[in-house]
Amino acid sequence: MGTTILAEDGNGQYCGTVLQAVTINASKKNVWKEISNIVGLPDWIADIKKAEFLSKAKYGIGGARRLWFSDGSVVDEYVTGWRDEQYLSYIATSGLPLRGYHATISITPRKNSSYVLWNSFLISEKSDRRQFEEFLSFMESFYANSLKTLKARIEKQHN
Repeated sequence: MGTTILAEDGNGQYCGTVLQAVTINASKKNVWKEISNIVGLPDWIADIKKAEFLSKAKYGIGGARRLWFSDGSVVDEYVTGWRDEQYLSYIATSGLPLRGYHATISITPRKNSSYVLWNSFLISEKSDRRQFEEFLSFMESFYANSLKTLKARIEKQHN
């Protein structure tokens, strides 16, 4: 769906958004079952090799996870927003080449399907505009590929 650079502070720090969506031919409940499993990401995100809980909370606000990616990076994320069968929001606190990262995955029911929207707000570390644009493009592709896999996984299980 796209990326947008929203602002630049004049000192090499940018902020922007990434937005991707998919329609999944399954109920909101079945889509939520996958999305709300906060350590189930290796099942639908190819670049994640392992995920584990960092918190005692396994569900809802305060849930935390550590993700190991195929490139060797490790990212810690914390759930900051949660409404059952509607959305979850999270922040990354380490492991990304960013000063800030906040994302939300939301589900909107449609007639016989569910519309899943993944959007994020990112703040760069010091970089040039081209580097930040490349990172936003990478994230856009990452979201698109992940949602495509999520769609295939859920539709195979529930149809």
